[in-house]
Amino acid sequence: MAAGLALLHAVADDIEVEEHVFGGASIDAHGTALTDEVLDACRRADAVLLAAVGGPKWDTTDPARPRPEQGLLGVRKGLGLFANLRPVRAITALHDASPLREERIAGTDLLVVRELTGGIYFGAKTRTAGDASDLCVYTVEEIERIARVAFRAARRRVTSVDKANILETSRLWRETVVRIHGSEFPQVELDHVLVDNAAMQLISAPASFDVILTENMFGDILSDEAAMITGSIGMLPSASLGDGEGPGLFEPVHGSAPDIAGRGIANPLAMFLSIALLLRHGLGLEAQARAVESAVDRALAGGLRTRDLGGEASTAQATEAVLSHL
Repeated sequence: MAAGLALLHAVADDIEVEEHVFGGASIDAHGTALTDEVLDACRRADAVLLAAVGGPKWDTTDPARPRPEQGLLGVRKGLGLFANLRPVRAITALHDASPLREERIAGTDLLVVRELTGGIYFGAKTRTAGDASDLCVYTVEEIERIARVAFRAARRRVTSVDKANILETSRLWRETVVRIHGSEFPQVELDHVLVDNAAMQLISAPASFDVILTENMFGDILSDEAAMITGSIGMLPSASLGDGEGPGLFEPVHGSAPDIAGRGIANPLAMFLSIALLLRHGLGLEAQARAVESAVDRALAGGLRTRDLGGEASTAQATEAVLSHL
């Protein structure tokens, strides 16, 4: 976050920043991952930039104890953020950093549109000594609004990912997506892929995708898999958006990497690219967003490599390299 704020002030020095504790830090300070005061501050803002919030200190299977992830779910629900956008692009300079062959990933430029406030993450949960359950629920309205986001974002095709051969929620999902496509977006191509097949195709032919539309848990898993196309999960940004009435939330896809915390070697590029999404979708500053993305690309083309990308650059060195190209 410190590196991200340095970049943000460099590209748009009139932005006011207000900082608050969240997740694990908030549990330590207040006993909860998200306080009402912080949620109110988020609602008053034009955009919310979020750093990684968890760590082994707060890992627990006790449902009565707070977890950092509860803060994430709470802020998404509290701000009405139902659409999670995760762009995945195979940057030419990083083709050698991916575990996949260059000819397989070249030209990949896709967007995962993940529904964010429904499904199994938000369904009722039960637990006894002998069993446990997690309820997966979707409404037609939830599916309609996320489908519209995907169709509007598509350049040529939306691939809707479900498990309609097994799950009733997926059957409702597919029927609703087909109806929205036919009535509102017939000019966009639409195909349907079962989630297990989609996971395979993301590895075998990632460049074939344009927009991937899917529900909450499938989107969480598939977008992390897609991160390997870029060479590291340390390269993947995200934007969580609502109906446009309130602020969006912008954060790297990666977690807190507790094994390297405090060593100054974390890759800041996912945070930088999340700031580009914040500038574009949160503040309407397209030129500044493009400047950040261009600076990241040129720094990588110039040889910048953090440790997760097979190099030795520290967080500070990576920040300086990007700033020098801004």
